[in-house]
Amino acid sequence: MTDKPSSTGAGRVGQVKEITSLSNPVIKDIRALSMKKHRDETGTFLAEGLKLVIDAIDQGWSLRTLIYAKAQRDKPQVEKIAALTVARGGLVLEVSEKILTAITRRDNPQAVIAVFEQKLAPLDTVAPKPDETWIALDRVRDPGNLGTIIRTADAAGASGVILIGDTVDPFSTETVRATMGSVFAVPLVRATEAEFLAWSKKTSPLVVGSHLKGSVDYRSIGYNGQPVVLLMGNEQAGLPDTLAQSCGKLARIPQTGRADSLNLAIATGVMLFEARRHLLSLEDSVE
Repeated sequence: MTDKPSSTGAGRVGQVKEITSLSNPVIKDIRALSMKKHRDETGTFLAEGLKLVIDAIDQGWSLRTLIYAKAQRDKPQVEKIAALTVARGGLVLEVSEKILTAITRRDNPQAVIAVFEQKLAPLDTVAPKPDETWIALDRVRDPGNLGTIIRTADAAGASGVILIGDTVDPFSTETVRATMGSVFAVPLVRATEAEFLAWSKKTSPLVVGSHLKGSVDYRSIGYNGQPVVLLMGNEQAGLPDTLAQSCGKLARIPQTGRADSLNLAIATGVMLFEARRHLLSLEDSVE
C-alpha cells in the first residue's frame, strides 16, 4: 500500500491510499462487512454507487471510507467527495476493479463505493403527528422485501420504518441495494415487540394491521388527519395475535384470481399509498 497524492483544480485533496492486494488488512475489513457480525461490531455498512454516495453525504451521513476505481481518479465529482472525506477524517482508497469485484461480490461493480456509519433512532424519540405515516414490520426475513419497503416509504413520504423483533438487518448489502439509496432518506428504528406495544399504547396512533382475518377493506379506513402506523407481519406467519390485538383496525386487500396472497413489499406499498392518498398529488411529484 502506497501513499499517493491526488489533487483537484483547487489544490491537493490529501493522501489517497492506493491498494492493489486483496490480502491488505483494510480490504479484508471492508469485505467482512458482508457479515452482520462485523457490521454490528463496527457500526458501519457498505453502499455502492457515486450518486448514492453523494446523496448520503448531502443528507448528513458520516462517511468512514471512500473506495473508487483507479479509472475514476480525475473525475471532478469523485475528487470532490475524496477531498470532503479526507477533510472529515475519513479514509480514501484507490483500488483496482478486481478489488471492487471482491468487495461487492459483483462481476460489474460500481466504480465508487463507501463505508458509512449506521443510524438507528430509538423508538422513544418517535412521536407520530397527524398525517404522518409510519411503517412497522414484524420479523421480516427477506432483505429484498425490506429494501423495497424502505424505498416505497421514501416515495410515498412516510416518516420512517420501525423494525420489530428479529427483522432482517437494514444495513445488509442486499437490503441497501434494494433501497436504491432510500436507506439514507428514511429514518429507521429498532424495537422489541414489547417496546412497540408499550410505545403504541403511549403515543396512541391509529395502528392498522394487515391480517388475513381482517374484516375491514383497507380502502374504507379513515386515515385523514391521524397519525398512522401500518403494521405488517412476517412473510410466512403474518402478524402474531399479540400484535394483531393491539391494532385499532385490521385490514385486508381485496383480491381476485388464483393467487392467495400478495408479496409483503407489494402489500405494504398498496396500503401505504392508500393511507397517504389524501396527501399525494402529481403536482408535488418529482420526475
